[in-house]
Amino acid sequence: MTSAPISDDQRAKRNTAFLVAAQAILGAQMPILFVIGGLVGAELSPNPCLATLPISLIVFGSMTTAPWLSPLMQRRGRRMGFVIGGFAGALGAGLAALGLLIDSFAVLLLGSYVTGIYMSAQGFYRFAAADSASDSFRPKAISWVMAGGLGAAIIGPQLNKAVLDAFAVPFLGSYLAVMALNLGGLFLFLGLDLPVGTPADPKVAPAPARSRRTLLREPGILVAILCGMVAYGLMNLVMTSTPLAVVGMGHGRDHANDIVSAHVLAMFVPSFFTGHLIARFGAAKIVGVGLAFLGLAGLTGLSGTTLPLFYGDLILLGLGWNFGFIGATAMLTAEHRPEERGIVQGLNDTMVFGFVTLVSLSSGGLMNCSGGLPAQGWFSVNAAMFPALALAGGSLVWLRLRRARVTSAP
Repeated sequence: MTSAPISDDQRAKRNTAFLVAAQAILGAQMPILFVIGGLVGAELSPNPCLATLPISLIVFGSMTTAPWLSPLMQRRGRRMGFVIGGFAGALGAGLAALGLLIDSFAVLLLGSYVTGIYMSAQGFYRFAAADSASDSFRPKAISWVMAGGLGAAIIGPQLNKAVLDAFAVPFLGSYLAVMALNLGGLFLFLGLDLPVGTPADPKVAPAPARSRRTLLREPGILVAILCGMVAYGLMNLVMTSTPLAVVGMGHGRDHANDIVSAHVLAMFVPSFFTGHLIARFGAAKIVGVGLAFLGLAGLTGLSGTTLPLFYGDLILLGLGWNFGFIGATAMLTAEHRPEERGIVQGLNDTMVFGFVTLVSLSSGGLMNCSGGLPAQGWFSVNAAMFPALALAGGSLVWLRLRRARVTSAP
């Protein structure tokens, strides 16, 4: 049953508040998992080059979930998809804890893959905020939901520091905390009041949704997806290796937690005003700013391995992700029709997390297998950012020039 049309943004703001809370509470598991994933993988994997494979399997799980979860939510509602994600997050953490207890890398990887179902569901929080919002409120709703990650940035790493060594088996407390976050956060979804299906406009005759191939031929959709891939992928590339690099350079695990915490804060603090900037300057310009921040992060990472440089690299990386990924999301929502929502959003997240899977796999190889010293691996990780940045930046310039030609044509 489809909800009644909305004449104002009162319902959208209420939904956004619940989604912000979900992003903060359930989302707190992601910094925990990304901090411990490579460290646990290094303990259990038979080959050091596979240390970041648990993180890669989380992202791969997200990639393979998006194609069926997005259409399911369009048919049955966002709440169902979010509840599935929460239960999967708890199950994945439980399997990872079991793998840790029985010293099984394979069970750890299975748990990581199941966790990817949660990661996919979380990725749709931002789209859920946009579903019932007006055109003017939509960028702000997306931005506010992403700002909920500020809570995740505080809760996750600090909780992890408290439970990291709570049991005789290191990291077991972290996985148990992730289970609690998922199961407790499920109650937030009871407060959502979102439309099921595609809201009907009585003034407009419904049009059939275009095919995936046709949608990818739309320049705006193609560039938005590409920029989202690069922004999210490069963030993951560097963040995945950060705990390994920090510990490998002789700094403590608490330093790794604090650096990731600073990074996640940088990812989400700007979200309080990113939506306003997009509304004022346009999504494409904000994406360009994000790509510039990512380039500065890479240069900082190439400058050394002291703690201040680690902090600087990861803070700039977070800022770049915020402007690049939120800007790309706003670009995408403006480029398709309502009846194409499920197809486009599923296609977007499949491609984004497919790319993220590849770069997270590459991250471990670059970090552990591209030189004899951790510093050499860290420099390789940061240097790998620049070809992708050139591709994304070039696509933005191409889109702007193409639209300028179309506008000026008689």
